[in-house]
Order: sequence, then C-alpha cells, then structure tokens
Amino acid sequence: MTLKNTVALIIGAGDATGGAIARRFAREGYTACVTRRSLDKLQPLLAQIRSDGGQAHGFASDARKEEEVVALVEQIESTVGPIEVLVFNIGANAPSSILDETARKYFKIWEMACFGGFLNGREVAKRMVQRDGDGHKGTIIFTGATASLRGGANFAAFAGAKHALRALAQSMARELGPRGIHVAHVVVDGAIDTAFIRDNFPDRYAMKDQGGVVNPDHIADTYWMLHRQPRDAWTHELDLRPYMEKF
Repeated sequence: MTLKNTVALIIGAGDATGGAIARRFAREGYTACVTRRSLDKLQPLLAQIRSDGGQAHGFASDARKEEEVVALVEQIESTVGPIEVLVFNIGANAPSSILDETARKYFKIWEMACFGGFLNGREVAKRMVQRDGDGHKGTIIFTGATASLRGGANFAAFAGAKHALRALAQSMARELGPRGIHVAHVVVDGAIDTAFIRDNFPDRYAMKDQGGVVNPDHIADTYWMLHRQPRDAWTHELDLRPYMEKF
C-alpha cells in the first residue's frame, strides 16, 4: 500500500494512548485524523504533530451518534484521503457498585465503549472493502482492557461494554479478514501513564520508573507493528501489560 495521502483515523485521541498512536503514525508518513468531542482539546496534539513535521487534522465528533460518524468518514475520505488505518480508542471507564449503578450511565458506557466501535468500524470497513486489488486493504484496531476478559467488582458496566467490543472485533475479523482487512483487538491489561492514574492511584503510579506503568508510546509501537504485519501472519488479539502485572 502507498503512503501517499493515506489516513490513520484515531477515534478518541486523548492525551495518552490515542495521542501517542496519532503521533506514531504521523511519523511514518500518514496523515493523522484525530477526534474528540471537543475540538479545543485536540489543539495541543495537532500542534505537536505539525511541529514534528507531520500532517494532522482534528475533528469534533461524538462516536455514539450515527449521523456524525457517517459525516466524519465521508468528509475525511472526500477531502483528506483514504482511511487506511482506524483505531477505536474510547475507554469510558467509570467504576460504580452494581447497587448504585443507574440505567442511564450503564447505557452511556455501552454506547461509548462498544456502540461507537460498531459505528466507526462499519463506516470505515465499507470504504476499505471497495479498495482496488486483492491485498491488504486496511487495518482496524480496537483498544481493549482487562475488563474485555473478565468482569471485576464495581466494573459491571465497563466490563459488559468491553466484552461486547471484543465480540464485535472477533466477528469483524472473521468476516473481513478474507476480504483484505486486518481487524485486531488489543487488551491493555495494566495502568497506563495518564493523569487519571497519577491522581487516583498514586501507589501504582510510583512504580512508573520501575516499569510498572504502561508507556503510551510503547502501546503505539505495538499498533504500528500490527498494521505492518504480513497477511500470512496477522495477529487478531494481543495483550500488553507491565512485567509485574498479575494475570
């Protein structure tokens, strides 16, 4: 595949993992198209990519709203370039006791962490399958979590959504792999170097210098590796964790 005018679309390009993935693909010559619900929050990331010599465009988009997702993909494909890589990186982790969980929040978490993955994955896959040729037509990567594999106390809503996202990824991979689209699901099983971990889990964050917290840049390296895999050795599911993490 050529890198000319090709796009890496990162849904949920936050200050940690999503931003690192966008920077990684931009360094490789891709035009990084990044989304959050607020365009203002994307400005530091866009400025950094451009200052490093890369190309980047920001879009305010709610991944839960079908009309916005359809319009986003159409806009990028028609004005920027073909989407060769889609990374769905919305977490929506909001712990709560099942005794206190509300229907509204449970549904919202599912919308963000799973339904949004369906909408974005569907729209981009529609474009990818139309590409010319019989080779690799694109890569779709879903960011998972520990909750993708097992539900923990106080994480019923998050685990339900992440389990569902994993099933979506499996179904898409089985259908789209033979059509030239690499679909992967990455389980990040550990604390990531974010302000949230620093502020809420100081004991864990103190292990950062010992390699006990996942570096977002290293996650991004893994995503790049997945995209570059040859078709005869595609990985569908891969898990990442610090060496000291229990599993």
